[in-house]
Amino acid sequence: MDTNQQFDSIVEETRELFIKKTKDYGTAWRILRLTSLTDQIFIKASRIRSLQENKAQKVEENEDAEFIGIINYSIMALIQIDLGVSEKADLNAKEAVTHYNLQVEKAKKLMIDKNHDYGEVWRKMRVSSLTDLILQKLLRIKQIEDNSGKTLVSEGIEAGYLDIINYSVFALIHLNTSSK
Repeated sequence: MDTNQQFDSIVEETRELFIKKTKDYGTAWRILRLTSLTDQIFIKASRIRSLQENKAQKVEENEDAEFIGIINYSIMALIQIDLGVSEKADLNAKEAVTHYNLQVEKAKKLMIDKNHDYGEVWRKMRVSSLTDLILQKLLRIKQIEDNSGKTLVSEGIEAGYLDIINYSVFALIHLNTSSK
């Protein structure tokens, strides 16, 4: 499979989980402020790093599930940027998936453009390096949030979330390829 097909395959899995959770919980996440979503993603990325560094674990989880969570929370954050935070779960399932798909399209376009420019160098990276880049992006996003969204010369929050989605997809491609 080429990168576009691999991207689509990973995103289909993340979308399916998003749809199932939307059926279970609705769109209760719509009340979350951006800072709360950033913190949720940070927790997941920190957990992945812990899984990578610690040989023993007391809760059976794997990196795959955490990277999927990072993708879905990042997409929720991008939806919140577009729509603003709501006081209630104001999207139905169909609307939520439509917004989800719009954000996936943005991430995929960015991935295609960057892969063209960088020559798919991510394929030579380790999953642990992708994890570290996600954590770095999150620390940058948190700093921008603490600065009320203002930057002097840096990319904004949206660009950070899009990169996090793509780094997570790349990590999942690596994990799925190495397990076969």
